[in-house]
Amino acid sequence: MKSPARRDVTIADVARRAGVSRAQTARALGSYGAVSEAVLSRVVAAADELGYRANALARSVSTGKSHSVGVVVGDIENPFFGLSVRGISDALRGAGYDVVLMNTGESHEVEVEAVRALDGKRVDGFVVAPALASAYPHLEALVEAGRPLVLYDRDVPGLAAPSVLVDVEDAVQELTLALLGAGHRRIGFVSTLRTRGEGWTDEQPISHTPVGRRINGVVRTLRDAGAQVDPSAIRLGARGAEDVRRHVRELVTGDAPVTALIASDALIATAALEELRSLGLTVPEDVSIAMFDDPPWAGLVSPPLTVVSQPVLDAGVAAARLLLEAMSGAATELVEPGRADRALRARLVMRESVGPARERD
Repeated sequence: MKSPARRDVTIADVARRAGVSRAQTARALGSYGAVSEAVLSRVVAAADELGYRANALARSVSTGKSHSVGVVVGDIENPFFGLSVRGISDALRGAGYDVVLMNTGESHEVEVEAVRALDGKRVDGFVVAPALASAYPHLEALVEAGRPLVLYDRDVPGLAAPSVLVDVEDAVQELTLALLGAGHRRIGFVSTLRTRGEGWTDEQPISHTPVGRRINGVVRTLRDAGAQVDPSAIRLGARGAEDVRRHVRELVTGDAPVTALIASDALIATAALEELRSLGLTVPEDVSIAMFDDPPWAGLVSPPLTVVSQPVLDAGVAAARLLLEAMSGAATELVEPGRADRALRARLVMRESVGPARERD
């Protein structure tokens, strides 16, 4: 014989057990309104005895708070975002918030839909790593509506929202000078950042993006050192591992091959290493390579990879704390557009993947 389905414990059940009114029970369990210490202790004891679990939807209707936060990232497969989300989630969970994660694949259109969906769920705040676009009306609408928003790893020009950025300027300069000191004059750079075309020019409006800041640092250091900058050696818009491999193949072969490669993230570095191996080129004897981010495997491969290491977990925690301030009403002053409210510094970790430049036949 089938046992009857277990009925969820309701506020009415808790109120009867505690011997108080439903209104008092709802206020005690929902943490809103005033109840005496005696009533609160009786209600909490009764809820524990009965195994009461709050209905989050009902609570959000009565309190106007969902106790959830929407986090929108560009590519969860990228270790940078995976560790970032860990930091964000840990900090928010410790403050009593659930995280609703959305992945955009660095698509602006998907990002717009993700923000709209999260707003429809009435999340209490947003952490967004914006994809590159010419305009951001969906984020402007959040700010205008007074919805707590923190930008993560990217800026939006003119948007009055706090942001958390990693300052890579010094580390990028150190890396570029190290490559120049090893005799490298043709340095390639590969990124998945989607722009118009695959090439790079000074005029492209990408300086506010993490990739733009990295490229600007490399280019500025090369020019300050009197080295020539070849725009064709800076490749953008790589779409997946096979496209990365194509860019790498074109850069390291031909009449004027690069002698060093900088990968904009760990996924690009993985594909680049695969392509170099398939071409029979060794690191660093034939091609030197460095990358941004420092996943655990970077120091274990042979040779260990030179990296620009970013405090990714700390940046995620900083974003969460900044959002908690905004949701609590602590961040009431006008935010200056384009200013990073939390800026952490990257550092260069030199390993064995950078060696002397070698002229190849």
